[in-house]
Amino acid sequence: MTIAAILGEKGQDVVTIGSEATVREAVALLSQRRIGAVPVLTDGVVAGVFSERDVIHCLQSADAAALDKPVREVMTAPAITVTRSQPVLAALSLMTQRRIRHLPVVEGGQLLGFVSIGDLVKHRIERIEAEANDLRVYIQTA
Repeated sequence: MTIAAILGEKGQDVVTIGSEATVREAVALLSQRRIGAVPVLTDGVVAGVFSERDVIHCLQSADAAALDKPVREVMTAPAITVTRSQPVLAALSLMTQRRIRHLPVVEGGQLLGFVSIGDLVKHRIERIEAEANDLRVYIQTA
């Protein structure tokens, strides 16, 4: 299974924010949408990812003044990305190795989607459960 299958299930709508937006605006967006991270775009290209972790790090280092900084100063950059053809297990491995929870899906410089570790784990569990069910049916009918 590939990332394309994940995007096919969850859709390709992606909430983004511009790199010149303030941390305060980004925090409001995360809160309003109830999401943990958002791709940051500069001139339509993924420049980084802004996540809850970035909020914590910038607040710890600059206190409340950090809320008025532009996102580009505190985001995680460069963004680690995947393509639609990347296998789900390879993406999970990448997330584990790099200790990240979100991956922009990018091809030809264009943002096609955004997947979380939760999306990938959910997909894997569904596949494993379907395979187990198929084996039960096979054994019962054999």
